[in-house]
Amino acid sequence: MVSERGLEVLRVIVQDYVASREPVGSKSIVDRYGFGVSAATIRNDMAALEEDGLIAAPHTSSGRVPTDKGYRVFVDHLAEVPALTTAQRLAIRTFLEGGEDLDEMLVRTVRLLAQLTNQVALVQVPVVPRSYVRHVELVLLSPGRLLVVLITDSGRVDQRLIELPPEERDRLDDAALTEVRTRINAALVGRLIADMAPGVTAVVEQLPPARRGLVDRIGAALGAAVADRRQDRLVMAGTANLARTERDFPGSILPVLEAIEEQVVLMRLFREMALDERGVSVSIGRENASAGLAEASILASGYRSTAGGLARIGVLGPTRMDYSGNIGAVRAVARYLTKLLGEE
Repeated sequence: MVSERGLEVLRVIVQDYVASREPVGSKSIVDRYGFGVSAATIRNDMAALEEDGLIAAPHTSSGRVPTDKGYRVFVDHLAEVPALTTAQRLAIRTFLEGGEDLDEMLVRTVRLLAQLTNQVALVQVPVVPRSYVRHVELVLLSPGRLLVVLITDSGRVDQRLIELPPEERDRLDDAALTEVRTRINAALVGRLIADMAPGVTAVVEQLPPARRGLVDRIGAALGAAVADRRQDRLVMAGTANLARTERDFPGSILPVLEAIEEQVVLMRLFREMALDERGVSVSIGRENASAGLAEASILASGYRSTAGGLARIGVLGPTRMDYSGNIGAVRAVARYLTKLLGEE
């Protein structure tokens, strides 16, 4: 059982080590924090923390650094999370309110969170089980390329590019495209996105044979967009931040880079992270060993929109990270994202 003063000593060791990357000694603690006890007493407290496996000596110096277990105790006993500054809150509001649809808003969200935390930022794209078609737009980019745009009531926009065969290119003028667009929207607007196929079939039956191949291709593109929505995926930003902290991965940074590229491992970790009473979840170091991320920590919170369930948002970085500051940033961005999506 760690004493109250022992927890305070652990707290300042974590804070100083995160700030400086230098091992923390008893004299430094006494000089900087004035515990009202001698350096010998602090050394005894540090010896107890080391015996409990919460701190360790990285080499022959007298300083100590937190272990994964020490970070865990620090996070679990975190009394308060620092509030974001007025400038940070203004930046969140200004940056996120510029998003025109869900996809753009999520891209803006991870960029902002990466800037606030100096970590890799991740957001899970929500799977919306009951989303309705608001509009289907068809844009002829060139004689042989047609862009199909699906817009839903949740504000999400999906795009698919169709390559037209030579026999259809000459027949697709502005009048023909307008007719197809009008018929598709008449058949699909207001339908569940999962129930678009019968509407597309009805349009095919209404058109002359020369137009049916085009509508079939449009239907296939819309179906592919719906299929993608049923798959978990992440939007990320800030991978370059790992280069600044590569020294904090003494084994190898490669597993982290591979996890970012593959996404499957990170999605599984996100799904397994249960939020605590603060609305956050933190998985530290060796707690991620089964995923090959034993030198990384993941911090997550949750957000939701009126059209979907709870999805995760968080950061990934080395175990030597500013847990309290990152918790505050992730939680604030998650709350603001929920607010914006709920207003749509």
